[in-house]
Order: sequence, then structure tokens, then C-alpha cells
Amino acid sequence: MATVTLNLQVDDYSNQMLDVVKAVWGLGNKSEAVNFIIHKAAPEIIEPAVREEFARKVMRNTAEWERKFNFTRKTTNEELDELLTTGKIRKRKVAGPVENPQKDE
Repeated sequence: MATVTLNLQVDDYSNQMLDVVKAVWGLGNKSEAVNFIIHKAAPEIIEPAVREEFARKVMRNTAEWERKFNFTRKTTNEELDELLTTGKIRKRKVAGPVENPQKDE
């Protein structure tokens, strides 16, 4: 992994915490302490996969929103596939009564 040189300005508390992390984990310098903290904290802060609790919260909030605004329309599987492959959904016809076209004979 490539390294980058940074010039960081930290407050006194952060500096003390870097010293503590460095001492507790036996790290050689504050740069190693910063890397250690980032590698430990990043999965908690920015998690690549959606955790089950987050997914449940989104589903619950969505259901509450649908009830609140009387929203009943759902995206079809075809629309979802199209969205995932093209990033767009074609404009669809507004739902309404089905017309019976007259055949010309």
C-alpha cells in the first residue's frame, strides 16, 4: 500500500489520545497511531455493507412514510432492472381506466 505524507494539526486532546493509543498498542509513532485508529474506526463509521439494523430502520421509515402519504405505487421488477442497468426509468403512462381500442374491419 502506498503511503502519503501529511502535515496534521490536532488539538491538545487529540494529541494526548494519539500518545495514549501509541503507548497502549505499542506503536512506534503517532503516524502509526493515526493509521491504527482509522483502520479500527472506519468500518464502524463507513461500513461497505448495509447492516441489518439499518435496513430494518429504512424499511420501517419507508412503511411509515407510505402510510402517512397514502402511497401505494410500487416499482415493478422490470423498472428496477432498467434502473439498475441504465440508471434511468422510462416515463410510464399514468394509471387509469383501460381503454378498449376499436378494431378497424
